[in-house]
Amino acid sequence: MSTTAPAPTVRHGSPAGDATGPASNLRDLFLTALAPASWATVYAVTAALLPDGRPLLAATLRALPAGLVLLAVNRRLPHGVWWWRSLVLAVLNFAAFLPLIFFAAYRLPGGVAATIGAVQPLLVAGFSLLVLRARTAPPVLLAALAGVGGVALMTLTGNAALDPLGVTASVTAVALVALSIVLTKKWGGGASPVVMTGWQLTIAGLLLAPFTLAFEGLPSHLTGANVLGYAYIGVVATAVAYPLFFRGIGRLAPTSVSLLSLVGPPVAAVVGVVAMDQTLTVWQVAGLVVALGAVVAGQTLGRRG
Repeated sequence: MSTTAPAPTVRHGSPAGDATGPASNLRDLFLTALAPASWATVYAVTAALLPDGRPLLAATLRALPAGLVLLAVNRRLPHGVWWWRSLVLAVLNFAAFLPLIFFAAYRLPGGVAATIGAVQPLLVAGFSLLVLRARTAPPVLLAALAGVGGVALMTLTGNAALDPLGVTASVTAVALVALSIVLTKKWGGGASPVVMTGWQLTIAGLLLAPFTLAFEGLPSHLTGANVLGYAYIGVVATAVAYPLFFRGIGRLAPTSVSLLSLVGPPVAAVVGVVAMDQTLTVWQVAGLVVALGAVVAGQTLGRRG
């Protein structure tokens, strides 16, 4: 389903982006933000359309078909060091992340999962310091902390259950993606974002398929709603979203990309209101405003830094 550290010595824009100015940076931010916005809908789709208790099947069907289609369209394979780099990123972004996030989705309330996911910018800041030797500006860290508070205010309830296994899976998944963002920034692009997405999804799908067959097997039948859910997650939230996400990593600072993960919970809240007849309390609206304000503040302060 699957979601930027502070902007220390790393510039927020690519050289091309700097050359074209703020308009290019805003375009990059908007296109990258579409990825976490689409991922925010995965929880609702999983709950409403997918069969229960099949996290490995959901992960495999999200990764493998989309990866094969992208590879067939582009017909390019990794070369040189990108064989093992693609394997590492495939495990971090998909083969390990997707089963963990689906497992967490089955065991945790959406609010708990969203709050855990909101700490990703802080994790990216830590990995940036360790891997890139890039320090995050204190104002950006404060914006990230405010974002966590806004998401918690918007999503947590007094009776939210903290399943230990679900929490562990969610924290691990968020940490894996945070590390992947920083490694992708460090290694640069081995190919276009679409090609990189195809490599990683295909590798991850091939790694996941044997475990899916061994531990869950194939369902005896799929309903039309199941097929629609898998198609939406595979096409919109994966084949379209991840190339935009990897494009953003190449053009923006790790912190910028990670802060955009805070867009997800507000989008999920709006989806709940529009599609599920849910209502928002005054505190939830306040949390939504704080979370989006943290995104804007973090991007602005990081760019100035």
